[in-house]
Amino acid sequence: MRIAITSQNFRTVTGHAGKTRRFLIFEGTTPDDVVEVARLDLPQGMAFHDHAGGPHPVDGTNVVVTASAGDGFLTKMAARGIRVVTTVETDPRQAAIDVLAGQVKPATSHDPCDCDGHR
Repeated sequence: MRIAITSQNFRTVTGHAGKTRRFLIFEGTTPDDVVEVARLDLPQGMAFHDHAGGPHPVDGTNVVVTASAGDGFLTKMAARGIRVVTTVETDPRQAAIDVLAGQVKPATSHDPCDCDGHR
C-alpha cells in the first residue's frame, strides 16, 4: 500500500490538506514493513487548493493521511480513487503503521475550511 502523509515540515502530520505542498510517502503491506520511500515538495500551484486538475504527484497513492481536510479536498481525492484518513497521530511513520494495522486514531472533526468555497 502506498500512503501519503501531509507534512508541511517533513517531521509531523500536519493539517489543512488542501493547501499542503509537502507529503511524506510510505509504502508497506503490513505494519512491520512500513518504509518512507519519497518526499514530495511541490511547487506553488500544486496544492490541491490551487491545482487546476489533471495528473498530480499524489496520484497512485491508496490513502492520504492528514490532521484535517475540508470537503473540497475529500471530494477531489475521492474522484482520484484515494481514501482520506484524518488522525490525531503526529508521527508520520506511526500514522502509516496505524493505517496498515487498521487502528487509526481519528481526528475529532474535519477542517472547517471548504477551500473550494474560496474561489
